[in-house]
Amino acid sequence: MGGNLASCAGKPEATLAAAVLRLESLGRVTARSSLYSTEPVGFAAQPRFLNAVVALETDLAARELLAGLMAIEQEFGRDRSAGIANGPRTLDLDLLLLGDLEIDEPDLEIPHPRLAERAFVLTPLAEIAPDAVVSGLGKSVRQLLGRLREDGQGDSDAVVRVESMEWDALQAARASN
Repeated sequence: MGGNLASCAGKPEATLAAAVLRLESLGRVTARSSLYSTEPVGFAAQPRFLNAVVALETDLAARELLAGLMAIEQEFGRDRSAGIANGPRTLDLDLLLLGDLEIDEPDLEIPHPRLAERAFVLTPLAEIAPDAVVSGLGKSVRQLLGRLREDGQGDSDAVVRVESMEWDALQAARASN
């Protein structure tokens, strides 16, 4: 999940925290990474993003889950048809992995097709699921992140862990339940 523009929930960290709560409508959130400030990829003339990864236990099929994610994005003001590719957005919810499922269809690719190339995805994913093996690649998240770092793509200030009162409050609330 990520975003770099304010939404109806507030600034990006408030949006991400509120989106985690909305994900509960699709299943049970079982883990959540720290929050990371990340450099934009592709379209550079925009604010840094806040990114995190959430594990969701769900009985939904891949298409149903994707539809639910897109509906939540819309609730927070995202209009994919009007945005710039890789441009600023209020909320981006990507489906990275779904067990060991592999899907290659129009508008739905699992595992996410650029997962192995993106430190801003692998860093928080490695925090909650370092040993998860990415189908089709036969490598763990930890191994993929290590390879990025060896190639010099994961050692810069592009992905920086940040503290956020909204994000921390969400963790405290979830821990007390």
